[in-house]
Amino acid sequence: MSQYAFGSGNMYVTQLQDALGNTIANATPYPLMTLQEGSIDISSDSKELYGQNQFPVAVGRGKAKLTGKVKPARIFAGVWNAIYFGQTINSGLFANYTDTVGTAIPATPFTVTATPPNTGTFVTDLGVIDANGNPMKRVAASPATGQYSVNVSTGAYLFSAADTGKVVYMNFQYTATVVGAQKQTVQNLPMGYAPSFKADLSVSYQGKIVTFSFLKAISTKFSMGFKNEDFSIPEFDFSGFDDGTGNVLTWSTSE
Repeated sequence: MSQYAFGSGNMYVTQLQDALGNTIANATPYPLMTLQEGSIDISSDSKELYGQNQFPVAVGRGKAKLTGKVKPARIFAGVWNAIYFGQTINSGLFANYTDTVGTAIPATPFTVTATPPNTGTFVTDLGVIDANGNPMKRVAASPATGQYSVNVSTGAYLFSAADTGKVVYMNFQYTATVVGAQKQTVQNLPMGYAPSFKADLSVSYQGKIVTFSFLKAISTKFSMGFKNEDFSIPEFDFSGFDDGTGNVLTWSTSE
């Protein structure tokens, strides 16, 4: 019976080294869940030897290239770090709060203190919008009508007495302790530093499987697009290379 492949298949990545070149002990394999699509491309240069006639008398293969591309829709910090960043991940949430409820400015002392979700900690101001959808102007102190100042240590917003009773929408950045949440500050490392990983892809149809295993690879691109009324799907491009034993790829089919 003939063999075919159908669908996006399943792919797993296992980080081999972090961005500093340290080998990962007991590395966790991560499945790329909700995989939307992917591709594998193997290409090479060729060199032709010509004599006096029109066509070459010999052709030799030159430089070869092994690349892949995947689009896993499931967002997971461990996968992103294993494939592209390879740096330290910390627990906790780092997020932006967009106010959609609004708060009326009270009388004396004309102050509204931001309340981050999940009993979080205020980090920085992201602007205030009035009830008409107009941005208010931030000032250092003593705000006039249409202005505000903010204490970045406490998240307390001070408004003008003339704006008492007006509804305002305060947007801000915060951190919080949330189970499962992870965050990372990416360091500016020297050129050449990147994590390496092993990538295993299989696609099956009617009980038959085709499998590709990149023995060692690094990611060359991480992108994530956003658009209205659609899901955001991260995309990773990667390039395979010699794993140190002279091997670059293992592949298999059922037939």
